[in-house]
This record gives sequence, C-alpha cells and structure tokens, in this order.
Amino acid sequence: MVAFSSDLDSASRFITMARRIWERQHAQRAASGVGRELGAEALAEEERRSVRPLPEMERYWDDAQGVFARGDAVRGTVTGWNRGGLLVRWGHLQGFVPASQMSDVSILGEDDDRESKLACWMGKGLDLKIIELDRGRNRLVFSERATRWGPRDGDRVLAEVQEGQTCQGTVSNLCDFGAFVDLGGIDGLVHLSELSWRRVNHSSDVLSIGEEVEVLVIGVDRERRRIALSVKQLRANPWEKVDERYHLDQVIEARVTNVVDFGVFAQIEEGLEGLVHVSEMPELGNATPSEVIGLDERIQVRIIRIDSENQRLGLSMRGVDVVPSEVGDAEPDGDPTFLY
Repeated sequence: MVAFSSDLDSASRFITMARRIWERQHAQRAASGVGRELGAEALAEEERRSVRPLPEMERYWDDAQGVFARGDAVRGTVTGWNRGGLLVRWGHLQGFVPASQMSDVSILGEDDDRESKLACWMGKGLDLKIIELDRGRNRLVFSERATRWGPRDGDRVLAEVQEGQTCQGTVSNLCDFGAFVDLGGIDGLVHLSELSWRRVNHSSDVLSIGEEVEVLVIGVDRERRRIALSVKQLRANPWEKVDERYHLDQVIEARVTNVVDFGVFAQIEEGLEGLVHVSEMPELGNATPSEVIGLDERIQVRIIRIDSENQRLGLSMRGVDVVPSEVGDAEPDGDPTFLY
C-alpha cells in the first residue's frame, strides 16, 4: 500500500495527455528546421513518425517489466507536474512520480508551496525505481524514495511483518484520513482514529512528514499489499484509569476542542474529552455556543458523569464556583450529556 493511490487515475490521464503534447512539440521542433513553407507538411510527416508502432511500444513495456521485476534504478527526466507529483519521461515511456514518493519531504507542504517546489524540477533528472506497472492502463509509477531500498525490500517486509509486531518507520505522507509510514520499502497506514486517544482533526495535528515513529501492526493484507498501523495503541489508554483519577463533582480546567449547536466538547487531559451539553452551560439567551465560547479556550468544568466503559464524560459549567464537597449528589433531570 502506498500513499498515492487516490492520485493514480488522474495521473494516468495526465500521462496520456502529456505524451500527446510531447509528441506534438517534438514534431513541431523537427518541422521548424525544414522551412516555413513546408511546416504543415513536415509536421504531419513528423507526427506520423513520432507515433511508435504497437510492437515497438510493447518492447518498451517489456523492458520496463524486466526493470520492475529486478528492482533496478533508472534515470528519468521531469517533463511536467501537477499538485499530485511529477511527470517523467524514461526512454520512450511516460511515468508519474507521486509527491509522496519524492525524497525531499519538504515538498509536501501547503498546496501553493508544494506546486512551486514541484515546478522547480522541470527538465531535471531523477534516479527512480518503478513501483507500479500496468501497461493495459498505461500506468507507470516511479518512486525516488524507493532508490534507498533494496530490490525486494518491500516484498520482504510484507512477507515478514506480523500483526501485533512493533516497528520503526518514517512518516512519508499525511492526509485527511490518516498518515502513511514507510516501513522500509512499503508503506503502512495509520488511520486517523489510530493516531491518538484524543480527538484528531487532521494527521498533521499529531505527526510530521519525515518524523521517525514507533507503530504497532494491527492488520496485514498481503494479497492487497496493505498494512494497518496504530500509534495510540502503544500508549496507555487514559480511559482505563479515569475512575481512579477523577470523581463526580470534581472541578477542573479543560480546553475546548469542538463547538457544536448542542454544546461544547472539552479535553481535561490528553485523550480524555467530555461534553458540556448546552443545558449545562451558563444562560446563553438567544446566543449559540459558538458565539460565547471559542476553540482552545480554557474553561472551568465540573464532572457530572463518568462512563469509562463507553469512554464518555459528562461535564458542566454550572456550579464550578462551589466547593465540590458542598455540591452534593443531586443529578440533573434526564441525561443530556450523553447525546454525543
């Protein structure tokens, strides 16, 4: 499994389009040397010559298949780019290098910054390895990162890795649904839900590209070449001791992590988050929670529910100025704190 899978269909179309543009430009350059009056005629002739006969193209694909099987490194020239990566020409074939497969991880920054960095590679040569080949779909995917691996390192890692095993890896890409970690020739995915015990909005909230990280293997699908990883399962689950560390009516400081129409979510420590239902907030009048409280704001809350089994906390912003022992055990009607 690799980090660029979602880009490949568009990349394949990009490659086909770029190949046609390259052939046309090549023909135009050749035609310009014949003379202005013969330009159109020469262009048509050169275009006919630039289209390789099918058997010849099959031979080029056969050569690529051999390079792929042996794990050989090749030299490609960058001929184009888009926000997903670089278009490269290797011999008579066009291929694609996803941005996540570049050695320079700094290109995986903000979109505007990434595009400007990718554009700087135009016309330059890169040492690459083929990591995916599908001649039927005209798909040839290269990796610069893979040149650091042995010929069959990815296959070896995939064959040897076991569920429950702890591995060291390098964060190779960050996306909305998680983080990809290079295990030494093959990438594994840490899903967003496996990054931390706390609420995570984006993988970049927890990890950085190029960071060395320890991960737990929680799933292996060798047929589909997929490895599922976890970061949080190597750390203590704060919910396991929440009953020992906290008690009802305890007043503590919390940080607001999310604001919704029915209240606010607040974190009392790493991985422990509870809901302050709108009925447990100070009188809002006609205002909404977002008009009164902002993200990351520090607030005083009182614990009114602890459900360690379902990993839920009920919090209140009412009565926080009362000494806990004087609050008593009275509970509000209903159970609005568990609506989330």
